[in-house]
Amino acid sequence: MDRIQGNTQDILINKVIDSTSKTVINQKLTFLKREQVEKPVIYLGAGTCGLGAGAGKTLSSIKSYIETNNIDAEIVEVGCIGLCSAEPIVDIQLPKHNRVSFGNVTNDKVEDLLNSVFNLELPKDIEAIYQFPTNNNHSWENVSSFSSHPYFAKQMRLVLKNCGSLNPISIDEYIASGGYESYLSTINKFTSPEVCDMVDQSGLRGRGGGGFTTGMKWKFALNTEADQKYLICNADEGDPGAFMDRAVIEGDPHRLIEGMMIAAFGIGATKSYVYIRAEYPLAIERLNIALEQAKEYGLLGKNIFGSGVDFEIKVKMGAGAFVCGEETALIKSVEGSRGMPIPRPPFPAVKGLFGKPTIINNVETLSCLPEIVPNGIESFSSIGTEKSKGTKVFALSGKVALTGLVEVPMGTTIREVIFGIAGGIPDNKKFKSVQIGGPSGGCITEENLDIEVDYDSLLTIGAMMGSGGLVVMDEDTCMVDVAKFFMDFIQRESCGKCIPCREGTRRMLEILESITHKPVNAAQNEALERFKGITQLEKLGKVIKETSLCGLGQTAPNPVLSTLNWFREEYEEHIFDRKCRANVCTELRTFTIDVDNCTGCTICAKKCPTDAIIGSRKKPHFIVDDKCISCGTCFDVCKFDSIIIS
Repeated sequence: MDRIQGNTQDILINKVIDSTSKTVINQKLTFLKREQVEKPVIYLGAGTCGLGAGAGKTLSSIKSYIETNNIDAEIVEVGCIGLCSAEPIVDIQLPKHNRVSFGNVTNDKVEDLLNSVFNLELPKDIEAIYQFPTNNNHSWENVSSFSSHPYFAKQMRLVLKNCGSLNPISIDEYIASGGYESYLSTINKFTSPEVCDMVDQSGLRGRGGGGFTTGMKWKFALNTEADQKYLICNADEGDPGAFMDRAVIEGDPHRLIEGMMIAAFGIGATKSYVYIRAEYPLAIERLNIALEQAKEYGLLGKNIFGSGVDFEIKVKMGAGAFVCGEETALIKSVEGSRGMPIPRPPFPAVKGLFGKPTIINNVETLSCLPEIVPNGIESFSSIGTEKSKGTKVFALSGKVALTGLVEVPMGTTIREVIFGIAGGIPDNKKFKSVQIGGPSGGCITEENLDIEVDYDSLLTIGAMMGSGGLVVMDEDTCMVDVAKFFMDFIQRESCGKCIPCREGTRRMLEILESITHKPVNAAQNEALERFKGITQLEKLGKVIKETSLCGLGQTAPNPVLSTLNWFREEYEEHIFDRKCRANVCTELRTFTIDVDNCTGCTICAKKCPTDAIIGSRKKPHFIVDDKCISCGTCFDVCKFDSIIIS
């Protein structure tokens, strides 16, 4: 392989800035890094979460304000910075002033915000959440810095460090911040075996769920003789409550591309695919723009920078099948076939896409690589625990004060993530559980909140890291209903190829459904079937785990087995008492009428769909239990608080 002549970063900078003067280059880099600005710059968090919160309307109002007031300002649409609960987030950077961020800026607040900031004042009714201190810039009084904000202070942002700050579709800004230096240094200074060794020694493990050692996996492909090798980026995250990959691609697509370049060089691949679900249109759009920019700068294609290295990336859109998160099913989908798992071995690293050695890594794994190669393995391996190195990105959702993306060092406790970073449970509710790892994961209860974020530690309590979704639940959550939700998802997403997964998950769902609704009197054997079914859940779950073909089936029973282990008393209440303590399972609710409050208005009787309410006008009414279907209509329409739910 030929070596690149000259300093790799200088080569890239010269492509960005047409100047040979070091002074001019440094000045222009300062502006590309946004350390200084020549005119006002307005940054808008325009990731999917921001757009969902109304950022599109906010953007229209910003444009209208600028046009109406004839202001020369630049508008930059950035990705999600991670604090999704504060979206839409608007940052404003004035010349010689720090960039300052404001949360929950809906379109009706734009005028007041811009009027205030352009007059060097902070608005009274809009929260300034943090600022980005920069040398030689004026600070905003009484506004905390980004690094000291409670949500970000305990995070360590490696994968997410550019998200929400850099323009995701500007390769110049990415290069000015040191982007692609890692890749060019890699192909200039190291051989493929050396890169594999570095990644192996760094301790990087796959962030997609299994946690297999990345460098070891690469070596299987590197050491397999073949005329063609492939790299696939799995961006088809399908877990409910997981949105890390989407946010990374929307906010920093060039980082993913650089990570793929390093990985491909390490295994000797010249062709690669990004397998991404079609439901991520914004991520796909920004990724395609970034790929075109990389081609224009000579970072993709043939004989990259005269090094003799060839590499190309294609985007393959998936149809949203959860099973395609499994490696062999994903490969079949890329090949154009139906996404269904096949038995292993041989493993994809030996025989994968089109029968050639193939490595599949997810977005977060690949996005870690630019941190490892230029800084040395020690900078990465010094973070985390003995067996789990680096950081982990989590998507926080559910009953938690601050929802969004969190990146913490391995070894951080779950308690620290939920209560120290995300602000705990809102409305003074009591914490109940957190589902980690999506449908294939498990529950963490209050007694295990001090468990460390570590691949091996989580397994000891029946949970798993998974892709990184954290769904927080409070006292108003029914754990049987949670298990039913995930089992319904898994059953629908089963490819149906193997009997244990196809039929076993269906039967588990039927059992859960039977214990979350009232038995019908006419069905004499129904009560017996309920008791019989619940005794089968654990045995059935173990059979599915041991005999299913792929990882999806092998982990499918986890939501049921985990909730059954930690919340068995709730299952027993549903079965024996026919009660749901959280009143979530509507068909188990019992409705009665408080005769002292009932005025006999007859509204509830008129609205009842099963004529279960009887009584005369202006006299107390009664509910016939045998007819009541627990729909709650009476409770909704009663104006006198006469309906009691128990």
